[in-house]
Amino acid sequence: MRDTEELPGPAPHGILDSLRRVLSTVIELLYTRAELFTTEVEEEFHRAAGLLIWALVAIIAGGFTILLLSLTIVIAFWDDHRLLAALGVTVLFAGVLLTALITLRRRLKSRPPLLAETLAELRRDRDALARKDRG
Repeated sequence: MRDTEELPGPAPHGILDSLRRVLSTVIELLYTRAELFTTEVEEEFHRAAGLLIWALVAIIAGGFTILLLSLTIVIAFWDDHRLLAALGVTVLFAGVLLTALITLRRRLKSRPPLLAETLAELRRDRDALARKDRG
């Protein structure tokens, strides 16, 4: 009986299989990042829509409240100091407006950047790949 030893060597399809696995991994990675991206965009959209609706409700209700309160104060002081009452109401609401604008500006500046989680994941991926290239 004759012993035949086969020399170990790359399988003819080994490189193609490896390439398919790498491509599959890259596609899966991109799919996961795309899912995260769309989830964040959707959450941001819902948050913005909710804020917009409540802001409009607050503006309309606040406008009517200010109008009626101002009218009530001026009517209450109609006989004695109507001009002083109107001026006082105007100064008060100008102060409220200024406070609201400052608060709004501060909140807009302090909000987290859009798609922060997606960008953080992509940064981690980039750093991990850079470590593999160096190591």
